[in-house]
Amino acid sequence: MLDIGWTEMLVIGIVALIVVGPKDLPVLFRKLGQAVGKAKGMAREFSRAMNDAADETGMKDVAKGLKTATNPINSAMDGVKSAAADLGKFDPDSETGKLAAQRAEDTKKIQAATARAAADRKMKEAQEAQARAAELEAARDAEPPAKSDT
Repeated sequence: MLDIGWTEMLVIGIVALIVVGPKDLPVLFRKLGQAVGKAKGMAREFSRAMNDAADETGMKDVAKGLKTATNPINSAMDGVKSAAADLGKFDPDSETGKLAAQRAEDTKKIQAATARAAADRKMKEAQEAQARAAELEAARDAEPPAKSDT
């Protein structure tokens, strides 16, 4: 604001202590604080009035258009951020919430059916493999032993 460092504030405090005196210094600082508070309040009110006037005249739309034109990537990211913030604000009792719950339930049913079908397929493949192994073992046992040439 005024860009005053700690050393400058210390010098001002020491001078104020010497000029005003230790008894009246707290009263002076209280009045100074009240004046600064009033000035900040007036500045805040002025800023709010200017923002309201800009809203009424459509300056925010113009400023947003200029921002989009000068930096389209950041403005796109702002749109993504606002959309992401809006995602968390849905009512579970609304139609959208009911549809989301129904979709989640349907998804679980589909996943369960898919897992069941995969397990059945694996079991069928295992049974077929056991039957094939039994056939090969039976064929091996039915074959006469090979003669050796000795």
